[in-house]
Parts: sequence; C-alpha cells; structure tokens
Amino acid sequence: MSEARDTWRKPPFIANPVIRWAVYLGALAYFLWVGATLPIDWGRVADGLGRAGRIFGGAFPPSFERSGLLIDGFLESLKIAILATTGGVLLSIPIAFMAARNVAPLPIYYLGRFVIIVARSFHPVIVAIIFVKAVGFGPFAGVLTLVVYSIGFVAKMLAERIEEIDFGQVEAMRAAGAPFFSTMFYAIFPQIMPRQIGLTIYQLDSNLRASAVVGIVGAGGIGATLANAFGRYDYDFALAITIVIVGVILISEGISGQIRKRIG
Repeated sequence: MSEARDTWRKPPFIANPVIRWAVYLGALAYFLWVGATLPIDWGRVADGLGRAGRIFGGAFPPSFERSGLLIDGFLESLKIAILATTGGVLLSIPIAFMAARNVAPLPIYYLGRFVIIVARSFHPVIVAIIFVKAVGFGPFAGVLTLVVYSIGFVAKMLAERIEEIDFGQVEAMRAAGAPFFSTMFYAIFPQIMPRQIGLTIYQLDSNLRASAVVGIVGAGGIGATLANAFGRYDYDFALAITIVIVGVILISEGISGQIRKRIG
C-alpha cells in the first residue's frame, strides 16, 4: 500500500478567499484608475521618443577628450563625500545617544528623534536646492546637503544599535559609581563600534553616489559637470561622465563590501 504524503503549501497572504480576491480586484481597479486619470500627454511622449533617439545617437561614441574637466569634477565629488561623511558621522554620534531611549532622558530622547525625523524627511535634492539658495552654487552646498543626509541615516541606525546593547555592562559601571562619560566610553562604545565603522563605510559609499545627484542642481561635484554637459548638448561627453560615475560607484561598492565583510 502506498502511503499518502502530506505536501506542505505556503499559506496565502490573506487566508479568507473573499477578502483576498477583493483586495486583488481593488488594487487592479486602483491602478487602472490612476493610469486613466494621470495627465499624460501621449503626443508629447511620442515626440520624446524621437528626441531620445537624437540624444542617444549623439552620445555614441563617448568622448573622453576633456578628461581633465572630468577628473576635476570627480575629485570634487570625492572631496564632498569625504567631508560630508566625516561631519555627518561626528554629528550623528551625539544625536544617536540623544535618540536612544535606554540612555537618554525622555525630553532629550524626543529632541534626538525629532532631529533624525527632520533629517530623513526630505530628499537630498530638495535639501541641496535649499542650501544652494542659502550659500550659493558650489561644493559647500553639497557638503552641507550630504551632512544632513548622513545624519538621517547614520544617527537612526546607530540609535537603534545603542538600544540593543547589553545593558548589564552599563549597570555594572553605574553601580561602581562611574560618571556618565566613563560609562559611555567603556561600556557602550565597545559594543557599538563595529556597527559604527560599518555605517561610516556605507555612508561614504552612499555619499559618493549622492554627490553626483545633488551636483545636478548646482551643489558641485561631477553632477555639476554632467549638468553642464547636457546644457551644452555635449551628449558624447555626458555619456563619458556617466560611464565614469558608474565605474567609480561599482569599484567603491566592491571595496566597501569587502571591508564590511571583514568587520562583520
């Protein structure tokens, strides 16, 4: 006799079939409604295909003749990323302690969380536009933008790591009468240092990518060089810049990934 074998099947996301199909149909109806009500000018879209063809036709082959200008723009992006990461991480550490519920009093905790929420609420391009208007065009606006961007990510992740520490070490030092800063340096920092190093490396890599984006709105770096190339209709030079950006980001991603593996 053959024994019947029970085959395990993954349960559906919504167990009730009526509710499940209602959700599916509702989602489909919503997407159809959005597609029908968006003000899309299909004639302009059709004309855009022709313009895209001219852009790509003028971009090949890429031109590296002005390599000096390309290198200068990339080095400026690298400087922006390094300065912004350094400043953002240094500011993120005290903010993270403020936003950690297990070490900060309640009013300080709310203040720290408020700073993180504000820093995370706006896209870097919006922040870059604000700083460009405030301090003018150039790399300084890019540095300030990426400092805010770094705080929004590093401070949040570090605060969550502080909340996950083994609090027994902190209580032991407090029982021995150690002051706050001694407790912080000898009981908390050793537990969060690997995460801090990993976050710093990741943020440097992220800021290098973001510097190419914020430069398009005038915040310096290789993004400004790319925007100027498009403005002059130098599509072949713009493609060369794009290739360099992609190549540098791939290399930095590989290097930072290996460093994070060794730290982890």
